[in-house]
Amino acid sequence: MSWFNYYGLAIMVVIMIPNIVYAVKHKNDSATAYRNKTVEIFEQIGRYGCFLLMIFNIPYTYFGFWFKSALVVYLSVNGALCLSYLIFWIVCRNRNDKLKALSLSVIPSCIFLFCGIVAASIPLVCFAVLLSVFHIFISCKNVH
Repeated sequence: MSWFNYYGLAIMVVIMIPNIVYAVKHKNDSATAYRNKTVEIFEQIGRYGCFLLMIFNIPYTYFGFWFKSALVVYLSVNGALCLSYLIFWIVCRNRNDKLKALSLSVIPSCIFLFCGIVAASIPLVCFAVLLSVFHIFISCKNVH
Protein backbone atom coordinates (compact mmCIF):
# COMPACT_ATOMS: atom_id res chain seq x y z
CA MET A 1 0.00 0.00 0.00
CA SER A 2 1.28 3.44 -0.85
CA TRP A 3 0.50 6.70 0.91
CA PHE A 4 -2.95 6.84 -0.75
CA ASN A 5 -5.39 4.04 0.09
CA TYR A 6 -7.87 3.64 -2.76
CA TYR A 7 -9.63 0.82 -0.94
CA GLY A 8 -10.07 2.98 2.14
CA LEU A 9 -11.50 5.75 -0.01
CA ALA A 10 -14.01 3.34 -1.54
CA ILE A 11 -15.03 2.12 1.93
CA MET A 12 -15.48 5.71 3.11
CA VAL A 13 -17.66 6.53 0.09
CA VAL A 14 -19.89 3.52 0.73
CA ILE A 15 -20.46 4.28 4.41
CA MET A 16 -20.90 8.01 3.81
CA ILE A 17 -23.67 7.64 1.21
CA PRO A 18 -26.43 6.95 3.79
CA ASN A 19 -25.18 9.84 5.94
CA ILE A 20 -25.29 12.25 3.00
CA VAL A 21 -28.78 11.06 2.00
CA TYR A 22 -29.97 11.50 5.59
CA ALA A 23 -28.45 14.99 5.84
CA VAL A 24 -30.10 16.10 2.59
CA LYS A 25 -33.51 14.77 3.62
CA HIS A 26 -33.33 16.15 7.16
CA LYS A 27 -31.64 19.53 6.71
CA ASN A 28 -33.28 21.23 9.68
CA ASP A 29 -33.48 18.29 12.07
CA SER A 30 -31.42 18.30 15.21
CA ALA A 31 -30.39 14.65 15.32
CA THR A 32 -28.65 14.90 18.66
CA ALA A 33 -30.57 15.25 21.88
CA TYR A 34 -27.56 14.45 24.04
CA ARG A 35 -25.30 17.45 24.53
CA ASN A 36 -21.90 17.19 26.14
CA LYS A 37 -19.27 19.35 24.47
CA THR A 38 -16.30 17.30 25.71
CA VAL A 39 -17.79 14.00 24.53
CA GLU A 40 -18.75 15.55 21.18
CA ILE A 41 -15.23 16.94 20.66
CA PHE A 42 -13.62 13.57 21.36
CA GLU A 43 -16.06 11.88 18.99
CA GLN A 44 -15.25 14.40 16.24
CA ILE A 45 -11.51 13.99 16.77
CA GLY A 46 -11.94 10.23 16.42
CA ARG A 47 -14.24 10.59 13.40
CA TYR A 48 -12.03 12.93 11.37
CA GLY A 49 -8.89 11.07 12.37
CA CYS A 50 -10.46 7.84 11.06
CA PHE A 51 -11.65 9.53 7.87
CA LEU A 52 -8.19 10.93 7.18
CA LEU A 53 -6.28 7.76 8.03
CA MET A 54 -8.61 5.49 6.05
CA ILE A 55 -7.59 7.36 2.92
CA PHE A 56 -4.04 8.52 3.62
CA ASN A 57 -1.29 6.30 4.98
CA ILE A 58 1.14 8.48 6.84
CA PRO A 59 4.69 7.15 6.40
CA TYR A 60 6.27 5.51 9.46
CA THR A 61 2.91 5.24 11.25
CA TYR A 62 1.61 2.17 9.44
CA PHE A 63 3.29 -1.08 8.49
CA GLY A 64 0.98 -2.37 5.78
CA PHE A 65 -0.62 -5.76 5.54
CA TRP A 66 1.20 -8.06 7.90
CA PHE A 67 0.07 -11.52 6.80
CA LYS A 68 -0.32 -13.43 3.59
CA SER A 69 -3.64 -12.84 1.81
CA ALA A 70 -4.34 -9.83 4.03
CA LEU A 71 -5.67 -7.82 1.10
CA VAL A 72 -8.25 -10.52 0.37
CA VAL A 73 -9.29 -10.62 4.02
CA TYR A 74 -9.32 -6.80 4.17
CA LEU A 75 -11.59 -6.49 1.14
CA SER A 76 -13.84 -9.43 2.07
CA VAL A 77 -14.48 -8.40 5.65
CA ASN A 78 -14.91 -4.73 4.79
CA GLY A 79 -17.25 -5.66 1.94
CA ALA A 80 -19.39 -7.68 4.34
CA LEU A 81 -19.34 -4.92 6.97
CA CYS A 82 -20.23 -2.22 4.42
CA LEU A 83 -23.06 -4.36 3.06
CA SER A 84 -24.40 -4.99 6.56
CA TYR A 85 -24.18 -1.25 7.30
CA LEU A 86 -26.21 -0.43 4.19
CA ILE A 87 -28.77 -3.14 5.01
CA PHE A 88 -29.19 -1.90 8.59
CA TRP A 89 -29.49 1.66 7.32
CA ILE A 90 -32.24 0.68 4.88
CA VAL A 91 -34.10 -1.44 7.44
CA CYS A 92 -33.78 1.07 10.30
CA ARG A 93 -33.95 4.41 8.46
CA ASN A 94 -37.38 5.32 9.86
CA ARG A 95 -36.73 3.99 13.35
CA ASN A 96 -35.27 5.59 16.42
CA ASP A 97 -34.34 2.72 18.71
CA LYS A 98 -31.37 0.89 20.17
CA LEU A 99 -31.05 -1.42 17.16
CA LYS A 100 -30.55 1.52 14.82
CA ALA A 101 -28.28 3.36 17.25
CA LEU A 102 -26.08 0.34 17.86
CA SER A 103 -25.93 -1.01 14.33
CA LEU A 104 -25.16 2.35 12.73
CA SER A 105 -22.44 3.13 15.27
CA VAL A 106 -20.92 -0.29 15.97
CA ILE A 107 -20.51 -1.36 12.33
CA PRO A 108 -18.47 1.70 11.25
CA SER A 109 -16.43 1.36 14.45
CA CYS A 110 -15.68 -2.25 13.48
CA ILE A 111 -14.71 -1.15 9.98
CA PHE A 112 -12.22 1.44 11.25
CA LEU A 113 -10.76 -0.88 13.90
CA PHE A 114 -10.47 -3.77 11.48
CA CYS A 115 -8.78 -1.61 8.83
CA GLY A 116 -6.33 -0.25 11.37
CA ILE A 117 -5.44 -3.70 12.67
CA VAL A 118 -5.08 -5.40 9.29
CA ALA A 119 -3.06 -2.52 7.81
CA ALA A 120 -1.08 -2.23 11.06
CA SER A 121 -1.86 1.47 11.28
CA ILE A 122 -1.22 2.53 14.86
CA PRO A 123 -2.87 5.97 14.59
CA LEU A 124 -5.94 4.55 12.81
CA VAL A 125 -6.41 2.02 15.62
CA CYS A 126 -6.09 4.79 18.21
CA PHE A 127 -8.56 7.08 16.45
CA ALA A 128 -10.92 4.14 15.86
CA VAL A 129 -10.96 3.30 19.57
CA LEU A 130 -11.62 6.96 20.39
CA LEU A 131 -14.43 7.17 17.85
CA SER A 132 -15.92 3.83 18.90
CA VAL A 133 -16.25 4.71 22.56
CA PHE A 134 -17.73 8.15 22.07
CA HIS A 135 -19.80 7.52 18.92
CA ILE A 136 -21.54 4.46 20.40
CA PHE A 137 -22.11 6.33 23.67
CA ILE A 138 -23.65 9.36 21.94
CA SER A 139 -25.73 7.21 19.60
CA CYS A 140 -27.24 5.29 22.52
CA LYS A 141 -27.90 8.48 24.48
CA ASN A 142 -29.78 9.96 21.51
CA VAL A 143 -32.36 7.17 21.37
CA HIS A 144 -35.69 8.69 22.38
